[in-house]
Amino acid sequence: MTSEQRLWSRTRDDLVRAVEELGFPAELGEAIAKHLGSPKAMERMISYLHYVKPKTEELVVDEMLAIRSEIDAWREKKASEEANARYNEMKELNIFE
Repeated sequence: MTSEQRLWSRTRDDLVRAVEELGFPAELGEAIAKHLGSPKAMERMISYLHYVKPKTEELVVDEMLAIRSEIDAWREKKASEEANARYNEMKELNIFE
C-alpha cells in the first residue's frame, strides 16, 4: 500500500468514526468517503461534522454535496483557465490567421 493509499484509508476511517459518533451508520460514512474521493475533501467533511454536529442524515448528505459541488466548480475553473491560456498561446503564435 502506498503512502497515498494509507492516507486515504486513514482519513476514510476518521470520517466513518465521526459519522458513527453522531449516531449515524458506518455505511453512510463509507458512502460519503467514496463520493468525496480525496483526503482533503474528507477532512473538510470531518471538520463540518465535528463543529456543526448535524442532527439528520439529510444535513450530512447536503454538506457532502456542497463540498463535492465546490470541488467540481474548482476543477471546471482550472480547466477553463488552462484552455484559455492555451488559446492565448495559439493566438500569440498567429495560428488563427
